[in-house]
Amino acid sequence: MERRESIKYLVRLTLFILLIYVFPFLAAGCGTFGPSVIKGERINYNSAIQRTNDEQLLLNLVRLKYRDTPFFLEVSSVLSQLSISASAEAGLTLPKIGGNVLGLGSGATLADKPTVTYTPLQGEKFVQHLLTPVKLDTVLLLYHSGWSIKRIFALCFQRINGIKNAPGASGPTPDYVPDYKEFTQLLNLFRKLQLKNALDIAYRASGASPELGIRLNPESLDWKEVRELTGLLGVTPGKKYYPLVTNLTSEEPDIIKVELRSLLGIMFYLSQSVEVPAGDREQGKITITRYSSGEPFDWSQVTGEILRIHSGSQSPEQAAVAVKYRNSWFYIKDSDLTSKSTFSLLAQLFALQSGKIKGYAPALTLPIGQ
Repeated sequence: MERRESIKYLVRLTLFILLIYVFPFLAAGCGTFGPSVIKGERINYNSAIQRTNDEQLLLNLVRLKYRDTPFFLEVSSVLSQLSISASAEAGLTLPKIGGNVLGLGSGATLADKPTVTYTPLQGEKFVQHLLTPVKLDTVLLLYHSGWSIKRIFALCFQRINGIKNAPGASGPTPDYVPDYKEFTQLLNLFRKLQLKNALDIAYRASGASPELGIRLNPESLDWKEVRELTGLLGVTPGKKYYPLVTNLTSEEPDIIKVELRSLLGIMFYLSQSVEVPAGDREQGKITITRYSSGEPFDWSQVTGEILRIHSGSQSPEQAAVAVKYRNSWFYIKDSDLTSKSTFSLLAQLFALQSGKIKGYAPALTLPIGQ
């Protein structure tokens, strides 16, 4: 019995000495856990934030389809606190240090306790950026980033030289059938010429400041597609450059007058691609666009080539992004690369238009790990 008590005493004495002399070095060496923690947790946080950003964007498209109010929360900070806990076989538990219980022994665990701060995007500046038309410089930036001219123009332009791109779709779903067919023809011509490297969007020197416009390859001026394009636009054929202007009252010859959508207008336009459950349509929860004959209009004729948002009663198995709203699931199929590209472009436009806006409303901080 005395021998057993002596062994216990020696074990406790050894642990006490380790606590006094070794623990400071152990605490100082906790930084060695940093690289392995970053390797695992940074990707997890990155994936979670990216996924929830997409879900929030999709949710707001669905809200607009139902004429509900959109709302955005920004993840403004993520504070990850790493705690280390260990247990000694002799049962010794060390006192709390920095709010965590630490110990010494053969077993050890790492715990991540994140604190996430959300900031509502609202206020005068944010609303102004939602309602301000996209700038031509933004169109230029997206074009030279490799995006299809058809996709950019479909989202950003309401009119080009009087040719309408369903301008009523830039707000709540209209009652009347939109004017869009000639614009679709125009977009297809732009895309064909882009794929053949026959056109470009570029600046050229003009007076005191450079002007942005459509530049045609001299070798393509006699092409059938170019003649069709200039004919639709109502400009003189055979020129190599046509300035893009946002002044719709300008009387200058051979210019391309464009009316750009706002970010909110782009979101309203894309919300027309939401396929609403039959029950919600029958109960009058959305506007049904109709021909003069009373027949319903299918909005996929306008937006179907760039975006399709499906709906169902069950959580989809193969979805790139999905969100539940009004007891239904809305989603973009993972195999629908065209819709995924358009959705990605919308996310970039949202970041360009609202990325510099600071939230001044009270932030919501969630200590998830406590």
